[in-house]
Amino acid sequence: MTDETIVDPPQPVVDVANVGDWNTLLESAVADPEGFWEAEAQELEWSKPWDKVLDRSDAPFFKWFTGARTNIVTNAVDRHLNTARRNKLALIWVGEDTSKVRTFSYFSLAREVEQMANILLSMGVRKGDVVTIYLPRIPELFFAMLACAKIGAVHSVVFAGYSSEALNQRIDGSESKVVITVDGSWINGKVFPMKQIVDDAVKFSPTVENVIVVRNTESEVTMDPTRDHWYHELCKLPIAKGRCETVQVDAEDPLFILYTSGSTGKPKGVVHTHGGYQVHLSATMKYCMDIHEEDRWWCTADPGWITGTSYVIYAPLLRGATTFMAEGSPVFPYPDVWWQLIEHYGINSMFTAPTAIRTLMRFGDAWVRKHDLSSLRILFSAGEPLNPEAWQWFHDVVGNGKCAVIDTWFQTETGAMQLTSLPTMPKKPGSAGKPIPGQEVAVVDEDGKEVPPGTDGFLVLKNPWPSMLRTLYKEPERYVDTYWSKYPGVYLTGDSARIDEDGYVWIIGRTDDVIKVSGHRIGTAEVETAVGSHPAVAECAAIGLPHEVKGNAIHMVVVLHTGYEPSKDLIADIRAHVAETLSPIAKPDTIDFVEKLPKTRSGKIMRRVLKARALGEDEGDLSTLDD
Repeated sequence: MTDETIVDPPQPVVDVANVGDWNTLLESAVADPEGFWEAEAQELEWSKPWDKVLDRSDAPFFKWFTGARTNIVTNAVDRHLNTARRNKLALIWVGEDTSKVRTFSYFSLAREVEQMANILLSMGVRKGDVVTIYLPRIPELFFAMLACAKIGAVHSVVFAGYSSEALNQRIDGSESKVVITVDGSWINGKVFPMKQIVDDAVKFSPTVENVIVVRNTESEVTMDPTRDHWYHELCKLPIAKGRCETVQVDAEDPLFILYTSGSTGKPKGVVHTHGGYQVHLSATMKYCMDIHEEDRWWCTADPGWITGTSYVIYAPLLRGATTFMAEGSPVFPYPDVWWQLIEHYGINSMFTAPTAIRTLMRFGDAWVRKHDLSSLRILFSAGEPLNPEAWQWFHDVVGNGKCAVIDTWFQTETGAMQLTSLPTMPKKPGSAGKPIPGQEVAVVDEDGKEVPPGTDGFLVLKNPWPSMLRTLYKEPERYVDTYWSKYPGVYLTGDSARIDEDGYVWIIGRTDDVIKVSGHRIGTAEVETAVGSHPAVAECAAIGLPHEVKGNAIHMVVVLHTGYEPSKDLIADIRAHVAETLSPIAKPDTIDFVEKLPKTRSGKIMRRVLKARALGEDEGDLSTLDD
């Protein structure tokens, strides 16, 4: 495959798609973005209509659907109870031990959410208070997030692999009153001590009053009788019983804080709100994800990251879909556990990360082909650019050539996707696609001028969008400085990209993931795509190391496919391959072969760890590493 390769969507996907004439949809939405978003908002329930779709008066602090009142739980749960969806499965959950299965209809999910909400109210949690949620992928994560939203509280979900120090930073930064956690979580057959981490994190917290503990692994934990409460015991008390009405909030009231990495090392608390966020998620789930009433949807992400918050929890529920959640990893106990689950539960759409795809690809085709995956219709990817080789494997082997394979691009800050290929659009493998309906993007140079097609530059978003972050928690100046100061009037994504002649956007990588070699800016994603296309390479990561002549040299860390052995000849062959497929300038100076790459539990490659190892420096906090 090359940048010019075009793959037409499978006809069965086109025949049932929610969008037929995608070109007309994109053109009409760009011509009148506010009209487009207003039409999407009218598909949802509001207790008070909006006065204005978009308020630009205090830009870049944009406001959407001003004057309206709503609650995302009204649309994600409550409204389905008055329809036939009342008894439809909202959630299917499978534990790491796949014999453990829990299912919830929309009716039973509503009751679980009410129970959790009543408990939080009994602890004094009210509208605007922050609750930190430190849970693994279990159903109580759904209950906790939705319960917070239901009563107007703000949830701050922290990835279940963070250390006590990282957790403390997020608890104190958000001034949380309550923490919801578990005794422990299962990771590859072993227990991860989450309650102990919480104990260490809240030891000196000035704001935490209560800790709710879900029993999950039956581990022995220390319980502080003045602060800690077993969830299953709270559920038996009168305080948990009875109906709990969904609080109607202003469309611009905060729904959640999600912390993301900052260039200074201090995490940024990204704030999202009820009104615009639910509209954007509902629209992308309909048009981009092409969700149907009968579909079973599986997004493998952790809700500690935006992909999980948006596309595991809220988006599928907003469209009344059945969402599937699996607790375990893709390779435990065997590297076909995901394919087994798809076959058994009849999953129709799967959304996962490129690193997970490449990891499973390394184990070969046989693990996939032993299962019937004919229920799949669309395969999605997000997190990093999906290199063409992995795209083709996902398409040919997992999708059996009959599924649409769609890459997407979005950020914690954007809340929902901004770039994708609608299911009926032709695909360019390796590209992130085109802007979603209602959005326009550009690639600009250092001075903010748009560059010609095919030229690398800085990716910016030209239009405000409903699911955009509203600010950084208690850091409005940092919000303006980080995203809006370099190029006034447009949002700076922090990514390098290029737009080709056909309008497809190619993500090169973060601007801080660009290696400057002899004055040439080379994206790590581009080098990794070139190295990854060598037949011996299963996975790889590129980093820049100081070089006294070039300024920086490219250093590769490579995992080989089974059957290949490290050698000087192989190194020479990989370097020659990069020179041929990308550029002689991009040839790696050095290549290390390893058994595994350091990754987070969500599948992100930890390049800073690779760099620290190569330079012999302190590797820093490793609490988020999978291994």
